[in-house]
Amino acid sequence: MTNAPDDFSLATELAATDAWDDQPDLTTGELDLAERHELRRAAGLRTELQDITEVEYRQLRLERVVLVGVWTEGSIADAENSMAELALLAETAGSEVLDALYQRRDRPDPATYVGRGKVEGLREVVAATGADTVICDGELAPGQLRNLEDRLKVKVVDRTALILDIFAQHAKSKEGQAQVELAQLNYMKQRLRGWGGNLSRQAGGRVAGGAGIGGRGPGETKIETDRRRINTRIAKLRRELSHLKTTRQTQRSERRRNAVPSVAIAGYTNAGKSSLLNRLTDAGVLVEDALFATLDPTTRRTTTGDGRVYTLSDTVGFVRHLPHQLVEAFRSTLEEVADADLVLHVVDGSHPDPEGQLAAVREVLGEIGAQQVPELVVVNKTDAADPLVVSRLLSREPHSVPVSARTGEGVDKVLAAIEADLPRPAVELTALVPYSRGDLVNRIHEHGEVLSLDHTADGTLVHARVNEGLAQALAAFVGVGDATNR
Repeated sequence: MTNAPDDFSLATELAATDAWDDQPDLTTGELDLAERHELRRAAGLRTELQDITEVEYRQLRLERVVLVGVWTEGSIADAENSMAELALLAETAGSEVLDALYQRRDRPDPATYVGRGKVEGLREVVAATGADTVICDGELAPGQLRNLEDRLKVKVVDRTALILDIFAQHAKSKEGQAQVELAQLNYMKQRLRGWGGNLSRQAGGRVAGGAGIGGRGPGETKIETDRRRINTRIAKLRRELSHLKTTRQTQRSERRRNAVPSVAIAGYTNAGKSSLLNRLTDAGVLVEDALFATLDPTTRRTTTGDGRVYTLSDTVGFVRHLPHQLVEAFRSTLEEVADADLVLHVVDGSHPDPEGQLAAVREVLGEIGAQQVPELVVVNKTDAADPLVVSRLLSREPHSVPVSARTGEGVDKVLAAIEADLPRPAVELTALVPYSRGDLVNRIHEHGEVLSLDHTADGTLVHARVNEGLAQALAAFVGVGDATNR
């Protein structure tokens, strides 16, 4: 009986140890991933009284959707790839894809997107599958959206609204949430629906200013009130983003003042940018096999093999036909790419259309003025890709390297290519730095490129390449005969 408390405490300690071992690693983003998967949309919930069991009441159901597309150009494979991407977007937003349909047309119907005769067929599919939402693979005009909802009797969402919804789910930082809300409001402002004078605000019995009978009439309609409130909110968000943009510019100018080169990782969504950043810098950012898993940019400081310091920034992923509202809202974040010294363009080698991914990303880079930044193409996921496809990409893109961020194969080649493409300091010199000025030697190691170093009786004899500012600080220690400024 005397050993029971000891046995109990030992068992309790072992259980606590096992429970601690089962906790997710906070440095790898697993906690964020678990939190994101904790809740899903609950579709099909009704407010009417129904005889249902508690299990049925607590069951979380995904939104049931039917996909619709209009194939205007390209091959059948292009149309199927587009619909497959739309299905991934829908699943990322938290829905269950029941069916996918597309129609061959020269251009979408101006009234109903798909042909007017096809709307009835689409309505039958929606009724047969029990779908509650239709997602169109394109940006619908307000009239198209209204006409489809009136005829299909279910909610209709276009590609732009779908991407905005995904961004709203994944944004976590204050800047990211403000950018997403700004894009959503600009999108909604053009698509408000109302009933004109039926919802107008009328003057009361006694009106300020003495107006009475004859002074009461249609005032500001409900839709006008909504539009005014949206415009007020947009103005406030733009002021907030302007302030945050100033902070980001200050950080960039500080890096430029210290002459720290920057490398921006850009690419199609789910191409493996965050995995590559983790592999190169041990950043520990969230990695998920989902579209737009990364919205908030992450910057990490690292060094080259010869000791040069530079920064690596993970950016938001791009997608085909990225909504213009998002490009404008995220412009301050995307400027990280435009101001970089090198763009690491990551492409998914296992994707059915990697060339299409390259073209879509370069289109967005052109919109933000980053087309002149030097580019290094990184063909990722070579462990899962067809070797013939990888060889084709490497031959089409002369300045490219293959890599697998998951296995680590080819990471050394990526690092070597980055080191070769990073801008080198402009001034080459030889200086005899006194031992009392060890701070200058440290600056040379951090911001310059040391070619040779020797410790003498009079000080540290260093031969290095440095920037203009550091060269001026070292001017007093540069020997006349052996200094070489180039």
